[in-house]
This record gives sequence, structure tokens and C-alpha cells, in this order.
Amino acid sequence: MENETFALTVLIGAAVVVAAVFSNRLTRLLRIPTPALFLILAAIAALFLPPFTADNRIVDERVVSIALVVILFDGGMHIGWSRFRAALGPIAWIGIAGTAVTAGAIAVAAHFLFGFEWQSSLLLGAALSPTDPAVVFSVLAGREISGRSGTILEGESGANDPVGIALMLSLLSVGGAGLDSVGTGVATFVLQLAIGAAVGIAGGLVLAWVMRRVRLPDEALASVFTVAAAVLLYAVGTALQGSGFLAAFIAGILVGDVRAPYKRESERFSSGLASLAEITVFVLLGLSVRLRDVLRPELLLTGLAIAGLLIFVIRPVFVGLLTLPIRLKRGERAFILWAGLKGAVPILLGMFILESGAPGAAELYAIVFIVVLASVLLQGGLVPLFAKLLRVPMRIVEARPWSLDVKFADEPEGLRRHVVAAGSPADGSTVAEISTGDDDWISLISRAGRNIPVRNSTRLHAGDVVLTQVDGEERLASRFDAPASPQ
Repeated sequence: MENETFALTVLIGAAVVVAAVFSNRLTRLLRIPTPALFLILAAIAALFLPPFTADNRIVDERVVSIALVVILFDGGMHIGWSRFRAALGPIAWIGIAGTAVTAGAIAVAAHFLFGFEWQSSLLLGAALSPTDPAVVFSVLAGREISGRSGTILEGESGANDPVGIALMLSLLSVGGAGLDSVGTGVATFVLQLAIGAAVGIAGGLVLAWVMRRVRLPDEALASVFTVAAAVLLYAVGTALQGSGFLAAFIAGILVGDVRAPYKRESERFSSGLASLAEITVFVLLGLSVRLRDVLRPELLLTGLAIAGLLIFVIRPVFVGLLTLPIRLKRGERAFILWAGLKGAVPILLGMFILESGAPGAAELYAIVFIVVLASVLLQGGLVPLFAKLLRVPMRIVEARPWSLDVKFADEPEGLRRHVVAAGSPADGSTVAEISTGDDDWISLISRAGRNIPVRNSTRLHAGDVVLTQVDGEERLASRFDAPASPQ
């Protein structure tokens, strides 16, 4: 009987994952983001399951935390140091100052407009302050945004989650809402970020060195090692009373552009694991919600009102003021402010509130869930439309399910792989027009699954995969990248 129960549990879990993998077809038909579908269906399924206990929530928190580590590390690798460095100032400014301003504005609104006590208001503000990488990366999956706006948006969602988590843990560790408690919380918050950043930088540099210098037997072990190292850095950062999430995110950024053996295989493994982690996060969080609490009229109205304030007032006005020193086009600025989506991290922070036993914790958790669902459905669902209306260049990246790899025992000297970005100098140019002479040359062009003859008259198009041979200092690389917005 026990084996049958276990087998049934495994069957249900596997069926959920398989269904989730194919859910993108349904979400395209319904025009709602995939995370919202996971949350809604899991919350409905929870009606037919036994209620979650405190032990269930603890297990959920731990599983979701590890899943977020994988998502943050993979997101960091996707951004890479070269892209991140170009937008480091805006990402750090919005990620830290924007999170603090959002938390403060929500806390003030909750206290004065909705009558919450200051302690509950601060906890609610901290829970709803960060945007979410799982939702942002999911909504942007398969899409490429030209310029710095895409990098800033992805970087902010990765950076402000560790900030929001550190802020919540600081508030919960000191309790109360007096000035002394706030001062202690700020000191704890700053210390957590500093330790997390230090661990991430040191660990990321060591990981990059190991990936480059230590030759593992095969790509499977190399892929497992890379993700395991990210989890290790999270654990080290957390054990040192710092932000382990920030450590994992920074480490991912530092190894993102590293040329190393089995690097492409490691990236594919990390991306697949991050996709599974995304499914796991939203299913578990949906199962932890009791719809009968969420659908209580007073909580539903309060949650929707706070969501409206957050989406239409707090984010565009207060965070918008913070973006004024950043030189962006008007459409790019508006797009970044609209696409600051809430998701798994705010719900995880709501679970922290539940576990703390704070007054009114269940009501706060229900409000957080309502705000997140409204954000994912409204903001996430309209991201492509707003990109078009605001004239932010966004294109669908065509899937390339077939690959033909040439593997080398040693690093191929001077051989580089590029993808022609829309709007780049190479897009629409001929091979002769982008050539730099005899030192650098294009050796292969692949378009829509077939190789194109490399002639001086061959014209490149966005999405072309290009192999270049570099003899000495590389001069061609920047010609395949999209132009950056003015800084």
C-alpha cells in the first residue's frame, strides 16, 4: 500500500511536469503568462488536497529557495559580465534604491490607506518590493530586446530579489517597528548584501578559473559541477549571515562570458534545470494557497487596490523618479517601469511572514498572492503589446532545435561564434562591408538550418549564426551586437 501511494505521488508529479512543459501552447492560446497558469491551476488543485501544515511550508520554502538559486544563477549566466557591466550603474541603482523606495511606499499606503499596523505594513512592503526573475525570464523567454532596456530589466529582477529577501529577513530578525528596530534592520540588511556580494565575487572568480583550468571527464560532470557550485556559494553566503541569493546571481554573471570546456553544455543543462525550477516554484506556491482566504471579499478588494497602486502609481512614479538620472529613451524607460513583474519571490517572502507568526500573517499572505497574480496576468500579459506601443525593439528568437557540433580536444585558437543581433552593424551588411582585412574573417554562416556560401557579396541577416576566425586582436565581435542605448 505504501509503495502504491508513493508510485501515485510520483505519477502525479511527473504528469504535472509533462503537462507544464507543453503548457506554452495553451498560454499562447489564452494569452496569459505561463507562471500565472501554474499558480491558478495549482491553487485550484489545492482545494482537493489536505491543507498545508507548518512542516509542509518549511519544506516548500527550502525547495523554492534552492529553485530560485538555480533560476538566479542561470539568469546571471544569460546576462554575462559584458552585458551587465554596460548597465551596472542602472541595475544596482534600481535594484537597491528602487526596492527600498517600493517597500517604503507600499508600507505607507498600507498603514494610512488600509489601516494596517506599522509592523504588518513594513512586512507587506518588503514582501512586494522585489520584481521576480522567474516571471521576467519566463515572459521574455524566446524574445530578444535590443538596447540596454532588456539588460536593465533582467538585471534588476535578478539583483533586487536578494535585496528584497535580505530586507525581509532583516525585518523579521529584529521585530517591532520602532526607530531602534529600523536602524538595526538597516544595518543587518547592508551587512547581508555586503557579505553576499563578497562571496559571489570571490566564488565566481574561483569558479571561472576552475571551469577554465580543470578538465573534467565529460560534459555531464561539468554541467552538474557548475550548478552544484552555484548552490554551494548560496550555502556559503547564507552560512556567513549574508545573502546567498546575491552570491549565486553574481557568480552566474562572472562565469557567463567565460570560454571554458563544455561551457555550452553547462549552459544548456543550467537552462533546462532553471525551467524545471520555474515549474516547481509556481506549482508549490500555488498549492500552498487557500483560495477560500484569497477570495474573501475584504482581502480580495484590498489586494486588488494595492496591486493597482503598485502598478499604476508606486512603480511608475516613485521608481520612475529614480530612473531619471539614467539616460534612456522615453519608451525604454516606460517599458522598464511597466515590466517590473511580481512573482515567486514575493510569495516566498509571504511564506516567511507566515512562518514568523506575525499578527495577521495569513491575511498578509493572501494579499501578496492576489497582488502577484494581478501583476503576472495584467503586466506580464501586456509586455509584448507595450513593447510594440512604446517602440522598444523586441523580436521573437526563432527556436533552433537542431545542432551540429564540432568538438575539439583543446580550445580552438581564434575561433569565435556569434549570432547577428537585430539592428547590429552586421544586420543587412555584406561580408565585404564588415570585413576588417586579413586578420579577422568569417569562416561559416548558418541560416535557418542550412549553411550559406561565404562570399564578399553574401548579405547577413538577424539571427544568422556566424563563425569567425581571429588572428590576433578581435575586431569583428562588436559588429554582431545590437547598438546600446545612450548612457
